[in-house]
Amino acid sequence: MRIGIANESPQEIAAFRQLLERSGHQIAWVAVGGQEAVMRCARDRPDLVLLELHMSTMNGITTTGRIMRESPCPILITTAALDSSFAEVFEALGAGALDVAHAPVPGCAEIKNSPAAFLTKLERLARLLRPAAAEPGLANYTPKPTLRQATPLVVIGCSAGGPAAVATVLGGLPPEFPAGIIVVQHLDEQFASGLATWLNQRSRLPVRVAREGDRPTPGLVQLANATDHLVLLNEDTLGYQVNPRGMAYRPSIDVFYESVVRHWPGQVLGVLLTGMGHDGAAGLKALRDAGHHTLVQDQASCAVYGMPKAAASLNAAAEILPLERIAPRLRQRLQQPQP
Repeated sequence: MRIGIANESPQEIAAFRQLLERSGHQIAWVAVGGQEAVMRCARDRPDLVLLELHMSTMNGITTTGRIMRESPCPILITTAALDSSFAEVFEALGAGALDVAHAPVPGCAEIKNSPAAFLTKLERLARLLRPAAAEPGLANYTPKPTLRQATPLVVIGCSAGGPAAVATVLGGLPPEFPAGIIVVQHLDEQFASGLATWLNQRSRLPVRVAREGDRPTPGLVQLANATDHLVLLNEDTLGYQVNPRGMAYRPSIDVFYESVVRHWPGQVLGVLLTGMGHDGAAGLKALRDAGHHTLVQDQASCAVYGMPKAAASLNAAAEILPLERIAPRLRQRLQQPQP
């Protein structure tokens, strides 16, 4: 990949440069500070920007927002102080950053800060950013309608820009919301509990990480919490599975949606929000083909119009709505009698 580096630390810039060159990546440019990064992206968009979260001239949150508005390209937020910066991380992800990683520390024995862990993250992002291709496990799938009387379920998939979009949707739902809500956000396991805490401050519904054996519950938001895929194991039980291994992103929205079509016996409302790539589009189409109602965030309100665009191109969306209209539409659909 051609990678841009935006950082104010000469030591960190040198470490990134050495690591990237040694691993075969090409350095497109180096920007000292957020303002220069915005200018560099406007002149030469790389495949990925490594953007330091904490910068004095323009922080990573503001820089991310500017880049995604003016010259959209994939952004990986990096910082050595990640464990104490969860609130800022989710703000940056909400502004459109694709992912976040611990800045690698040469010779570090701690796995999360190791160069090897950072390079693994880059390889996963490279796979995600390749042109869309059929994902394993979905190509030969034939959905079967299973609309029977049961608790309604809302399933939400999102990636870049997702935290802020999910917060908007949840903020528009009442405490007595009659459906269970499952959210699959592209995010490493180490950040899931922090995201749940962050969303709890913005939602009238309680938000929890989903654990093995949990059940979807009316009025409760459950968040995917692993690098394995969250799935419905049967008609009322959540769990995690390793396969399919070849998915570009883990947890996969497609894999979860497919399991919902296979197992959930009642009404499902499928929602696909802002995100880069195409994960969730095929799964949302399976939901619609099975007779469930599907909603997709529109281009104007998306931080990144990738996953919703892919869903629209597959005719997976029964409705394409501005973000602020999704929560009211969910409430309205749940008040309508089901066939």
